[in-house]
Amino acid sequence: MLLNPAILALVLVSAVIGLMLLLASAFAIQLLREWDITSGSELQLRMERRTYLISTLLFWALSSELISLVLFVYNAESMSGQFVGAMCATGVLNVNMWGWPTLFLKIAIFFSGTIWLALNYLDNKGIDYPLVKIKYTLLLLMAPMVVAEFYLQLNYFLAMNPDVITSCCGSLFSVDAEGVAAEVSSLSPRQAVIALYGSGLVVMVSGSWTLIRKSGGVLFALASAGAFIGALVSIVSYLSLYIYEHPHHHCPFCILKSGHGYAGYALYIPLFLATSLSLAASVVSVWKGVPSLSRAVEVDLPKLAFSALVMFTIFYTLSAWVVWQSNLTMGSVWW
Repeated sequence: MLLNPAILALVLVSAVIGLMLLLASAFAIQLLREWDITSGSELQLRMERRTYLISTLLFWALSSELISLVLFVYNAESMSGQFVGAMCATGVLNVNMWGWPTLFLKIAIFFSGTIWLALNYLDNKGIDYPLVKIKYTLLLLMAPMVVAEFYLQLNYFLAMNPDVITSCCGSLFSVDAEGVAAEVSSLSPRQAVIALYGSGLVVMVSGSWTLIRKSGGVLFALASAGAFIGALVSIVSYLSLYIYEHPHHHCPFCILKSGHGYAGYALYIPLFLATSLSLAASVVSVWKGVPSLSRAVEVDLPKLAFSALVMFTIFYTLSAWVVWQSNLTMGSVWW
């Protein structure tokens, strides 16, 4: 399995990112111990120059996590034909015990990376680097996650056995099954619609407030987190049914297939980008009171809020469109 080009790329990217964060962590430890912006010593000047190099490397490394997350899901979907019982990425992730933890960890790293990049972007705009110790402390917390991701992902691919009979999405995302996926699948469409558009209304209002008043970034991020969960739940319990035009097919991965117009990518990518941009807005907004950053916050917070609202608008518009154009007509039954 390791000879698969996509798998080789994923393992290589993960290894490179892990190595870069370990090297950056060594620098972070030194910086946390000896950083003194008021000092003109050679060591301080050397550390200030290195922060630019480390920041540039980490920008590309953490940006690669987004591509890695998309490629990981795409690869799992494309390999579904190689395992008996697998109909989509669900079956491939079920091949061994490492699949789902790898996916969840990749998502966590993606959002953590977004927060770090926002901190780094803002810190570089302050002449006194007021956030430098905070962002490198966060980096030390992220490094074990990235190393763990490399370990889990490598074990996932090494433990893949084509002779294993795996379980399909129907056994996991079914109202008759047990577990969180089954509970989400059994949610009524009425509840799912309320969760989807109710949380959407809250996030649009809070985002507009942040955009216009240039404040409330934390509230916007909390609303976005709620909207993100509500959207994922609704995709399983409501939107997927209209995409498949089947009242009992709840899988959130089969919508990634070409037979469904790659609708999953059209929904997931703007949803993840919107959530990450709102997190970035919240990270930026809390430093408005720092004198050297106040002007940057004043300028950048509305930009981030606007970009997040655009992404949320795309997601909710597409969500409404997939229901409107579907041939499935179950409204009289569900409502």
